[in-house]
Amino acid sequence: MNISITFRHMATSEAIKTYANDKVAKLQKFLRQPMTAKVTLSIDRLKHIAETRISSGGAHLEAKEASEDMYGSIDKVIDKLERQIRGQKGAAEAKKKRGRESIKSSTVASAAPLAEPVAKRVAKKVTRTTKKTGGTKAKKTRS
Repeated sequence: MNISITFRHMATSEAIKTYANDKVAKLQKFLRQPMTAKVTLSIDRLKHIAETRISSGGAHLEAKEASEDMYGSIDKVIDKLERQIRGQKGAAEAKKKRGRESIKSSTVASAAPLAEPVAKRVAKKVTRTTKKTGGTKAKKTRS
């Protein structure tokens, strides 16, 4: 697990750094593979902004939040990332489940004896009609 924390337009605070590090480290329990996280904490006028990028295996997650308090911004961005991780996990599990269902249905269908297809013969009658424009057009009718 590799977490880098960057401060922009603000003084470095050890308390905020450890708080952000602890919060981001807790996201590892939702991921199967080790993660790499980049956290950027900045101040823009009166807004405290927390941006986080996480990559773990093939998953790449990104979130950005702003509030009047840096701790609040960190909490919001962690909540947002947690929802993203759970959403990806749910989508992956649903995809696996759909795959299992299609395999089951194909094995059930292949196990059933196949009946001989019955061929139907439909007679078609073609008549030619003429329009006032002088052209001919084929008209198909069923009988």
